[in-house]
Amino acid sequence: QVQLVESGGGLVQAGGSLRLSCAASGLTFSNNVMGWFRQAPGKEREFVACSSRSGGDTGYANSVKGRFTISRDNAQNTVYLQMNSLKPEDTAVYYCAVRRGTVVLTVAVAYDYWGQGTQVTVSS
Repeated sequence: QVQLVESGGGLVQAGGSLRLSCAASGLTFSNNVMGWFRQAPGKEREFVACSSRSGGDTGYANSVKGRFTISRDNAQNTVYLQMNSLKPEDTAVYYCAVRRGTVVLTVAVAYDYWGQGTQVTVSS
């Protein structure tokens, strides 16, 4: 029974920051790749960031590179997404996801478990 619970979303002005958290249970957290995705109304779910099992290897969408940082605390079974210099186009529901495997992939279909999502709204 894998469960992922996101938190930390909210409303911020452009240029502001948020830190999202995702607490995982029901799996050996350190054995899984973790990812963050986002989805706006009428849009397909898109990749944001991902992290290897150790957290040493990370990947980012070009649209967030240099602004967002993914990190993980395996002892606490938690993955984070630090979002800085937020833009209105970052507005979406953000989801954390688990991929059972070792290869870091960026497509949603490669991930096996999903959280319920947390809303991020960036105003102009």
